[in-house]
Amino acid sequence: MIEAANRLNTVEEYYFSKKLREVNQLIASGKPVINLGIGSPDMQPPQKVIDALNTGFSSPSAHKYQSYQGLPELREAMAAFYKEHFSVSLSPSSEILPLMGSKEGIMHISMAYLNEGDEVLIPNPGYPTYESVTRLVGAKPVFYELDAANNWQPDFKALEKLNLNKVKIMWVNYPHMPTGAQPSKYLFEELVAFGKKHNILIVNDNPYSFVLNDNPKSILATKGAKDVCLELNSLSKTFNMAGWRVGMVVGDSVHINNILKVKSNMDSGMFYGIQKGAVEALKCSKMWFVTLNNVYKQRRDFVWKLADALNCTYDKNATGLFVWAKLPPNVKSEAFIDTILKNSHIFITPGTIFGSKGEGYIRFSLCASTEVLEEAAARVK
Repeated sequence: MIEAANRLNTVEEYYFSKKLREVNQLIASGKPVINLGIGSPDMQPPQKVIDALNTGFSSPSAHKYQSYQGLPELREAMAAFYKEHFSVSLSPSSEILPLMGSKEGIMHISMAYLNEGDEVLIPNPGYPTYESVTRLVGAKPVFYELDAANNWQPDFKALEKLNLNKVKIMWVNYPHMPTGAQPSKYLFEELVAFGKKHNILIVNDNPYSFVLNDNPKSILATKGAKDVCLELNSLSKTFNMAGWRVGMVVGDSVHINNILKVKSNMDSGMFYGIQKGAVEALKCSKMWFVTLNNVYKQRRDFVWKLADALNCTYDKNATGLFVWAKLPPNVKSEAFIDTILKNSHIFITPGTIFGSKGEGYIRFSLCASTEVLEEAAARVK
């Protein structure tokens, strides 16, 4: 057998890729599994978005290769969206790069900036892809711990005690996934100052700003942020377009050009109709967010009841697409969710997949109807 590359020894298959096979096998065997594990929106995008996609099929340009930088009107819509919702001014021609989902951007940014042996600051708990991509490019993860006592914010005093000489990138993610924590009043200012002091590229992964959150923020609204910061964003959660794979990275033109050097060698542009649909999504009025969040509020109430039934505690001020819940003392996350899956046929995400600081926690997705959530609560009473 031909041996796989050594880099595969540093990572494992993505947790949900493995676990969902188990869940699907249970479903195939007749078990009525309720999946509250993954954050895949189950509602429809705005109708005008679907209409734009359908119309796009008949365009003479639809089936050709598209620009590596996306349609000009898509970049203009992204710039207008950032101006309206975040009060951030961006040049559509040089400070925005559309992506096939923000997850793609994590790899592109890492390939554009990391050499073998460079170090990367990664939140614990945090999105697992930050670590896996760091390892795949031969860099070294350096975890900084977040905890509930500090509202899941970085401890800058602890960070300053680290040897930061080899750190090139710091991943941050606010509103935070998996905990739903909002950035504190001065967090982004502190991050910009930290990045400038140590010559570290700060990347804020920001796909959850509009879910159960009345105060969306961008790190790029902070004075001087473009010097040392990039931001990833996505249409997946905001507009129920996860399967469309539309996101963006925004920031200074030098950074964007560096990322484009990677991206343009990895794909040949986004399908025309998807871009046209994305343009319409970005033009949605604030009533879209009000309607979306009214549904999620109802669902969250049911998830809170489910968490109560499981003797968990949670923060009612948290935002985002999930409920992060603390288990009773001395209960292990993975053992707990395996028991619930076996006995009640409900799949919940264990906090440990987000890092060691996730032990003792579980995460519920709000991507299920109130009827399904009510059934889940009934199963564990």
